[in-house]
Amino acid sequence: MTAEKYITIPELAKLLGVSRIAIYNRVKKGLIPATRIGRNYVITDKTVADILGSQVSDHGKRQIDDAVHRTVREYGEVLKLLAKE
Repeated sequence: MTAEKYITIPELAKLLGVSRIAIYNRVKKGLIPATRIGRNYVITDKTVADILGSQVSDHGKRQIDDAVHRTVREYGEVLKLLAKE
């Protein structure tokens, strides 16, 4: 039996780079499943992985790929020189 790991709302907010209030609001709306333990909410590591995995859409991934290719095309030689240092 494996024990689930948990993360708190402030920790998730820091990880995602958003405010704690934004995470609390999402939990209250049911957008982020959380369990209340005493006065605190906790979120399972599986839920955190799902959130992080869904943060970048297919369109966002294409934009990232395009930006990387454009950067390599425009600055390829400079990047190679920097890599040698």
